[in-house]
Amino acid sequence: MPSAKREPMRVVAIGGGTGLSTLLRGLRRHVAVAGQAALSDDEPIGDLAAVVTVTDDGGSSGRLREEFNMLPPGDLRNCMVALSEEEDLITQLFRHRFRSGGEIKGHNFGNLFVAALTEITGDFSHAIQLASKILATRGRIYPATTANLTLVARMDDGTTVRGETKISASRKRIVELMLDPPVAEPLPETIEAIERADLITIGPGSLYTSLITNLLVKGIPEALARARGVRVFVCNLMTQANESLGLTASQHIERIDEHTRKHTGARTGFERTGRPIFDYALVNTAPVSPEMLLRYAAEGSTPIIPDLERIEAMGIHCIVGNFLSEGDVLRHAPERVTGALLELARLARPKTA
Repeated sequence: MPSAKREPMRVVAIGGGTGLSTLLRGLRRHVAVAGQAALSDDEPIGDLAAVVTVTDDGGSSGRLREEFNMLPPGDLRNCMVALSEEEDLITQLFRHRFRSGGEIKGHNFGNLFVAALTEITGDFSHAIQLASKILATRGRIYPATTANLTLVARMDDGTTVRGETKISASRKRIVELMLDPPVAEPLPETIEAIERADLITIGPGSLYTSLITNLLVKGIPEALARARGVRVFVCNLMTQANESLGLTASQHIERIDEHTRKHTGARTGFERTGRPIFDYALVNTAPVSPEMLLRYAAEGSTPIIPDLERIEAMGIHCIVGNFLSEGDVLRHAPERVTGALLELARLARPKTA
């Protein structure tokens, strides 16, 4: 009798910043592409898609956004590097920042590369796909939307701050995040990828400017409500100035859930059924070294409290363990995180003969 087999896994990772690129670096090792086996795994990922926030308005990305009227390429560029076969070389090349040269001074090569492809193709999303093909990435990369958006935040003192850079620099606490214009359409490929995925991750990343931003795009929360795959929140390791100081793991989830329900209204299944936006939460429970605690304390950052009972009471199951890696900075350990995520997805998938 033939043994049971399963189709290659489909995975979607939603987020932005270094958190998403770190996760993709781990997932890449499990992706099988035409003519090449996965670097590890006996049940590889057959399709990996990253959905990336596009609201950055600072630095090189912000300058290109103004000068070329294009979406900011920074977070997408980092995802390309993380999924590239020649990551070390591409990292060095794409991060190279021109120290002279008049108008190109301060730009990094990766952003200019995406800008050039955007001019050639006349379409930002097409440029990202072409760049991924050139770099032989083990996965697809989609901007959350191709709309030219501005982030708007209502702060705890009632004031309003416009623009991601100013929001991140503010010392006030964010109460509500909004998009301007308020309605932004996603790419059809993004919605299809979410609906067909076996595993969907949100995080790690800045709570408001990397995670919630994506979920304010019309169609993405609706697709999550319809999704047949396992939906997992990957919790950050440390709190972040302005965005999440003092928030526990469960409060991160609550902020995401509140924004999703408020800004999508009755369109989503979450609003109608009351079911949580996540099925699981992956939370680090390993202690941070005293040296790292001292370093992060200088900016008011502390380890996120893993209030697991409160998360479970929300109807979300917790996956706990040692998921941190200490170097110059704290990061999630890519292989340990992706190992736990893929094992979770395997157990949830039905076998076919």
